Amino acid sequence: MMLRFACTLRDPVHGDISLTREELAVLDTREMQRLRHVRQLGVAYMVYPGAQHSRFEHSVGTLHMASRLVEAMNKVARQRPEAGLAMVDAHALRVIRMAALVHDVSHLPFGHNIEDQTGLLPRHDAPERLKSRLSLQTELGQALEKTGLRSEVLGVLVPSAAEAAAEVPLFWRALISGTIDADMLDYLARDAMFTGIRLQYDPRIFSVFRLDATSQQLYVELGRKGYLKEDVLSEVLRCLEARYYFSERVYYHHAKIAAGSMVAKAVEILLLEGALDLATLENLTDSELLTMLTQAKVSPAASKELAMFSQALQRRVLPKRVGVYPAYANGEHQPALLARFFGPGSAAERRRTEAAMSAALSQRCGRAIPMLLYCPAGPMQLKQAKMLVHWPGEVGFSLLSHYSDRVPRLLDLERCYVQSWKFYIHALTREPAELAQAQAVCAEFFPELENVLHVLSAV
Repeated sequence: MMLRFACTLRDPVHGDISLTREELAVLDTREMQRLRHVRQLGVAYMVYPGAQHSRFEHSVGTLHMASRLVEAMNKVARQRPEAGLAMVDAHALRVIRMAALVHDVSHLPFGHNIEDQTGLLPRHDAPERLKSRLSLQTELGQALEKTGLRSEVLGVLVPSAAEAAAEVPLFWRALISGTIDADMLDYLARDAMFTGIRLQYDPRIFSVFRLDATSQQLYVELGRKGYLKEDVLSEVLRCLEARYYFSERVYYHHAKIAAGSMVAKAVEILLLEGALDLATLENLTDSELLTMLTQAKVSPAASKELAMFSQALQRRVLPKRVGVYPAYANGEHQPALLARFFGPGSAAERRRTEAAMSAALSQRCGRAIPMLLYCPAGPMQLKQAKMLVHWPGEVGFSLLSHYSDRVPRLLDLERCYVQSWKFYIHALTREPAELAQAQAVCAEFFPELENVLHVLSAV
């Protein structure tokens, strides 16, 4: 059975994207339409002004990329019947496309910053968050139920929800949440276009995936007739290198981190004041959240803080770096920093430290100047080699990372991810003398760390 398409959308990245009636019905729900007003890259528009694209168009693009992957896999399976490859049937394609379409529905406005920094909310991909968005109490859940696919979509996106989800083949999940997957193939192309960064992966990447008929596992075939196909390996590495490049240039850009830290701090105040909760936040758009910063009913002290952060965001007055502690200079201290500021239950310790440092700086400078800590996860985005491959001459499949010693580029990439980790301290001021005082406060609170940022001289 072939899918019957009812509509064609014109996408700036991929061109025409065809949708079925049931996919259109899902897109028309309140939960999916909200994604039109949630930026894909959060506050990155303060660094790259064109980065205004939304999670709505990324969701449609991910559906399209999933279809392209399936089409390429089926083409290879038809051409090589002797290779033990499986075809993806129309029902599986329906489920995969639908799961790809709704995979980001639980994202909050500025979500990654808020989830990672505040420590007060479960991540967007937490089972309870996704189950809530796909429940029968939502328009989206009801629309999915009418398609007959809701339980299988849950099985793809929320594997731990066994009581509500059908058993689904592993490759359905791998196509959407693997290492190189439909999600990544869309956001790399889309983020490149809207940030203006001239970086692309080769479309040939779609042709390297295979579906094993026996195990139903998705893998990349790296060999042909017993020898390693370097061009296939190179295409895989090129995608992984592109992902790292964007992490360096966009996702972890220092100004994006600074702006995101302010948004996270403002939301943290609202949550702690009881002026905001997860249920409300899940239904807000970017602009609604920013408006809430100026209208929330909170205590006078919290109101003053919120006004400071809100005005700074509106005028793009970003906190300045006063402490930069990279892994290459502070490797022996990284585990302790992660445990103290990013581990379970660490949010209170981060708030306590920020408050103490802010008080020390304010005493030195004679006015209130917030100081903000940013401590990213230890592995950051280190999942780039967790994909199954078949290495020529070997039986079965192994993770690509298993062959790091044979692939120098992969080993270098893994090291780059580890070394890119940085612990940041920011101060919300532009005055050189105050920045110098803020660096002195950093030295007082973290004397064991090496601050690689150039030390400013007080005026």
